Amino acid sequence: MDPNGYTTLLCEASGEFIINKSRFIGYGCPCQTESDALDFLSRIRAKHKDANHNCYAYIIGKNAGIMRYSDDGEPGGTAGMPIIEVMKAYGIVDAAVVVTRYFGGVLLGTGGLVRAYTQGCKTALEAAGIVTMQKSTKWLIEVNYSIWQRLEYYLKKSPSLILDTQFTTTVVATVLINKRDESSVLKDIARLSDGQAELLLEDTFYYPWPQQQQA
Repeated sequence: MDPNGYTTLLCEASGEFIINKSRFIGYGCPCQTESDALDFLSRIRAKHKDANHNCYAYIIGKNAGIMRYSDDGEPGGTAGMPIIEVMKAYGIVDAAVVVTRYFGGVLLGTGGLVRAYTQGCKTALEAAGIVTMQKSTKWLIEVNYSIWQRLEYYLKKSPSLILDTQFTTTVVATVLINKRDESSVLKDIARLSDGQAELLLEDTFYYPWPQQQQA
């Protein structure tokens, strides 16, 4: 696992499709704890209490320390396992997927079920959005007005985000920097400001950087 990041889902969302008259609905949700995953599962079960099956899988922990899945009445190995295998293939953690099935009267067979629940998981992941959360640091950067223009130009092109800017006797910018690029960005800030920039580390957390800034 990348020590500076992990892959998870952006938000709770769902998508659905029909195979041989059976309706499948795939739900995906980011979950920080096993309790979050179980709460999510309970909500989907309550919403679809009339469904034939609510099969699920979840992986919790940046190191995938907790992994659970269930076929919920489908033949063994045809539902929960395919769901969790798709999640593992994408490297997704801290997330849960539920695939709900309303039986349409046509048997799909073992292979058909595996394909259907695999598709259900992929549908859920696509709807929820797969993101890479990168460890990031938030800095307060104070500079004189004479320096700010060239520093702002640089920051907008660097692996960082300007979250806020306050203009008083000086310019104080709140800037988010991708942790893996932090050293080089801070060196550039020092160089561009001729060592005059005042920097204060405010926070460290994970942030879903756009793909072009993860490359």
